[in-house]
Amino acid sequence: MREGIVSEKSSFSVWKVLGWMCLPLPYFIYQIILRMREHKQRETLNGKVVLITGASSGLGESLAHAFYTAGCRVVLASRRKDELERVRSDLLECYSTNPTHPPVVMPLDLTDVNGLQEKVAEILKIYGHIDVLVNNGGISVRSDALSLDISVDIKVMLVNYFGSVALTKAILPHMIQRREGRIVFVSSVQGKFAIPQRSAYAASKHALQAFADSLRAEVAEHNIGVTVVSPGYINTAMSINALTGSGASYGKMDAATSAGANPDDMAMEILRCVLRDAKDVVLAPITPRIAYFLRYLCPPLYFWIMARRALKLAAESNSKSQEVQ
Repeated sequence: MREGIVSEKSSFSVWKVLGWMCLPLPYFIYQIILRMREHKQRETLNGKVVLITGASSGLGESLAHAFYTAGCRVVLASRRKDELERVRSDLLECYSTNPTHPPVVMPLDLTDVNGLQEKVAEILKIYGHIDVLVNNGGISVRSDALSLDISVDIKVMLVNYFGSVALTKAILPHMIQRREGRIVFVSSVQGKFAIPQRSAYAASKHALQAFADSLRAEVAEHNIGVTVVSPGYINTAMSINALTGSGASYGKMDAATSAGANPDDMAMEILRCVLRDAKDVVLAPITPRIAYFLRYLCPPLYFWIMARRALKLAAESNSKSQEVQ
């Protein structure tokens, strides 16, 4: 009798172990399907016209390399024409043996929202259409809200939000007419939850997230995709080029940015998001992901943690100010 009970328990344990082993199976099957879709869609990228803002450095430059090597006709856009020419030369030199299309340099300023329509018209004269718009250009801030001059709030919102929205609206009618296209918004995990000393930046990314979510639903009937990518910190010059409360350049590489993801790796992940027809993707380590869920699942704990963080940052800032004096 005891042997029978032991046998039944052993059998039950085996099935239990097998059951636990099978739990990840749907996930792996899903990943295989995504990989297959990615491989198939990659072939369709050849010859596509891709406009990338903020392409003169950092993640934008890496995105230019990623789409260019995929066979796309890349349009490089940012304020700095000389840096765009450098990126163009790098692309032509690095992949001189590849059958690629020469990149087009298009200087533009996202703060000039009324002039973006003309820039789009110039691109349309060259290629006739734009298949993919990658809204990557943007600036960041390092300041508490009280010390942040309202002119800096306006500038950050103008570049990160209104500039991307205006450029999107200038291109969208042509995509709708062709019933084809994709709009990509490179946002941030700070568009999902806000942290101290990033009020203007987080607000602009939250606004971008909301706009993209509404837009996605509205243009679905026209066969146009909208992808929002929310990365964590990326090892670029973002913090160096960030603005202080007065609007001056922050001019320093902070530790979090320095330890961030490789921009080339992030660019390839964003390319995969486009190939997979991803709608909304967070590309960040575990800590920002936990903070994201904590914000909605346990707000009191999240608010307490952020308040502690704000106190720590304020103390560090005061300490540095005293050292300078």
